[in-house]
Amino acid sequence: MPARRTLRHRAISCYAAFMTERLYYTDAYLRAFDARVVDRAADDHALYLDRTAFYPTSGGQLFDTGTLAGIAVIDVVDEGERIAHVLAAPAPRDLQVVSGIVDWSRRFDHMQQHTGQHLLSAIFADRFKLNTVSVHFGAESSTLDLDEEFVSPKTLLAAEDLVNLAIAEPREVSVYFESAATATGLRKAAPREGELRIVDIASLDKSACGGTHVRTTAEIGTLLIRGTEKVRKTTRVEFVCGLRAVRAARADHELITALAQSLAVAPAELVAKTMAQGDDLRTAQSARKEASTALDAYRARERFDASVPDASGRRRVVERRPGGTPDALNELRSLAHALVALGDALFIGTLASPPTIVLASSEGGIDAGVVLKKVLTDHGGRGGGNARIAQGTVPSTEALDAAISALA
Repeated sequence: MPARRTLRHRAISCYAAFMTERLYYTDAYLRAFDARVVDRAADDHALYLDRTAFYPTSGGQLFDTGTLAGIAVIDVVDEGERIAHVLAAPAPRDLQVVSGIVDWSRRFDHMQQHTGQHLLSAIFADRFKLNTVSVHFGAESSTLDLDEEFVSPKTLLAAEDLVNLAIAEPREVSVYFESAATATGLRKAAPREGELRIVDIASLDKSACGGTHVRTTAEIGTLLIRGTEKVRKTTRVEFVCGLRAVRAARADHELITALAQSLAVAPAELVAKTMAQGDDLRTAQSARKEASTALDAYRARERFDASVPDASGRRRVVERRPGGTPDALNELRSLAHALVALGDALFIGTLASPPTIVLASSEGGIDAGVVLKKVLTDHGGRGGGNARIAQGTVPSTEALDAAISALA
């Protein structure tokens, strides 16, 4: 979708102020309408009409798209008293009356998600005492935030079942206007004084809302809860309704089928198969670790015996490796630990990529952390460690060679 445009409020018409009549307030199913152009942006990329069926981004719900006078509407902006229709191309200067067509598939999808959210929030509040503190309707999925840090999977499944039962019954969804002073039974307190637009799901929910909604819960189709995450002190619940739920279920089915085929099992056997493979993997990793430890001990003994003690009886071993693999540093450190455990020894190990140094010393030898830190600082590197083993990196192969010379 094109980027949201920044409107330039330099009106060129003679109209000083007006209110846009919001046709979607009384008929969310209105797909086509005629209207008079009352104002426009200076660059002709936005039109202001005396009436509109296009819903602007508001209350967490995304804007409608469609066409005005055959020009694509790419954004709809609520400016309080009036609504700006942002166009993909400049409108003709002599345009006075336009025909608008709302993209119905997008509109109906938004209606399904919004009514589904009202229903889900009502079930959470009425059955589980979980209140919705915020909502967001996205292009792929929608979310609502509940006023609890943790909501159990059992509660989520129960809420989903109750919502889909209300969809299947179904329940009538009515929209009407009422004074805030007399409106009672609202799920949330009225957001303002004066006249309110009420969306009422029969015997289940009554909320002040300016969004677009379906006529019965049956038109929501179905609702699926896709997951949760903790957001500060709330639980964010992700959900999809209608055709989005169908597409999500289809994608899940295709993924499960593909996984089952790759493992040569039936879908129902996937969990048992993956658990068995996990056990096999952990067993193999444990065996590999034991073998690696034994190999390190062998290599350490080989290098220790091949080195010649200096006048103080200390052996110095330098191990150069290419690196470049995820386990390279751990393997080098493992060899270092094994070697200095054999006796009075100093181990200097390096990786070429990235330029890395590991310095290890046996008990009673040098303080590896102090010594290596000074060498690294002298050669533009960084790192650290403790008295027995330390590691760090330097910026280049030349710096690595110089650091080795300083240590050896």
